[in-house]
Amino acid sequence: MGHKFKWLPVLLLTVLAAPASLTAQKADSSDAFPSEKEPQNRPNILFIMSDDHAYQAISAYDDRLIQTPNIDRIGEEGMRFTNACVANSICAPSRATILTGKHSHLNGKIDNRFPFDTTNVTFPQLFQEAGYQTAMYGKLHFGNNPKGVDDFMILPGQGNYINPDFITREGDTSITGYATDIITDNTLHWLKEKRDPDRPFMMMYLHKAPHRPWWPRPDKFAEFSQKTFPEPPTLFDDYSNRGTAAKTAEMNLLEHMRYSHDSKIRPATLEAMGEISPDVPPYDWGWSGPYDTRVNAEQRALYKPVLDSINDWFQANWPKLSEREKMQWKYQRYMQDYLACISSVDDNVGRVLDYLEESGLAENTIVIYTSDQGFYLGEHGWYDKRFIYDESFKTPLLVKWPGVTNPGEVNTKMVQNLDFAPTLLDACDIEIPEDMQGESLVPLLQGNDEDFTREAVYYHYYEYPAVHMVKRHYGIVTESYKLVHFYYDVDEWELYDRKKDPLELRNEINNPQYAGVIDRLRRELAELRQFYGDSDALNQRYIDLYQEDSGG
Repeated sequence: MGHKFKWLPVLLLTVLAAPASLTAQKADSSDAFPSEKEPQNRPNILFIMSDDHAYQAISAYDDRLIQTPNIDRIGEEGMRFTNACVANSICAPSRATILTGKHSHLNGKIDNRFPFDTTNVTFPQLFQEAGYQTAMYGKLHFGNNPKGVDDFMILPGQGNYINPDFITREGDTSITGYATDIITDNTLHWLKEKRDPDRPFMMMYLHKAPHRPWWPRPDKFAEFSQKTFPEPPTLFDDYSNRGTAAKTAEMNLLEHMRYSHDSKIRPATLEAMGEISPDVPPYDWGWSGPYDTRVNAEQRALYKPVLDSINDWFQANWPKLSEREKMQWKYQRYMQDYLACISSVDDNVGRVLDYLEESGLAENTIVIYTSDQGFYLGEHGWYDKRFIYDESFKTPLLVKWPGVTNPGEVNTKMVQNLDFAPTLLDACDIEIPEDMQGESLVPLLQGNDEDFTREAVYYHYYEYPAVHMVKRHYGIVTESYKLVHFYYDVDEWELYDRKKDPLELRNEINNPQYAGVIDRLRRELAELRQFYGDSDALNQRYIDLYQEDSGG
């Protein structure tokens, strides 16, 4: 395995307290940023990220569920990566990795519970110090004062789809309307009215959608509630030939998806029906929080016909359905709302791309579309993410760089969200800090695949025991294989042949035909862990801190 950056970790066990930052030292250096190019000649950056947008819900990757013509435009005019992936498939840690260019164990944001260590230097700070005008509009997820941005308008925490609140430099505000539209309206306002035309810009345009609980815009809600979607072949997976982790995770559509929170069944309907099978705990925040307490009378009237239809059908038919039919109904309800949210994202991405074209900015703007991780759309009977299995591990990545990327290029290299920060810095002639662990994708974008040295990526998930109960695990993934170690309350290994078994249904760890592959991957995994500074000792440190925080 080759690695471009010769990075050596130090004092990793103290990372949560105050990780040392070589980046901070470089940021203070007078010669940290080259001056060969005038700032206005460097490319602009439009970094578009959605939340939980599965690659299989983008028609550039798979057109069976939805058409996304505007997101597809980025790939049609640039490069589509088919093996883009994340280092830790959960929202806040993924965003921390993107911002810092470091794995979770080094930046300290291992899960959604622990706070982000604000001593980390983020790539927007480096853009700002290099003379770029910087802005962040939409969902950050953690922290109310993002570093390195001249202007921001961010949702507090997860935010809301309907009549959302925002945090700005001028104070908190609430805006009537739909979050996806509002984030875009204000992004366009910044580009048109607030941007300094004499400086290059780095804009982070970050959607809340399609994060759970899924509340589409009323017109999309009505449109998609009439659609039927193809079922994935593994919807009724029984997890045979898999280990304990897959069998014990709590994210099955039938058994764990909430009636009110997810499927839009009114609490009053459930109460009138009495006992309902299966007995999913009646957590209804997704109804009462994002909807009941936020809609105004006009919006309520728009949602009511579809909600009436869903609830009337459920009350009349649910008790008569078989378990299989109930699973199928929940899948369709899930897809109707999830994909309706994505349809709004695609419409709005189109608005921004159109403005770039009309204004002439498109000629010198790098456009990136990605998600903070993948998501299960019924595969293996699941929703949510967290696992190293492909649907949550892989993420969409489409990049258009005028004059550099050729239209319609497809790249299969193992690239990771760890690489986003060094890539953007490299593309804009800003020095990449030595402590960033990613590898610049610029050679790939230029068509020089031989200059990209990585053959395998490292993954580590920590949030257990917690919601969805996906066990802690780490692993190595190449284009051909995936080796995973589940630990903490189990000690189990899994191997998947990504070429022969793309649905990941056969754990080959005990197959003697793969003995040589397993030995090689174990060695390479150990090398990767050492290279990135992860270890069993550090695992135990995080386990101890987790138990202390939980009172265990």
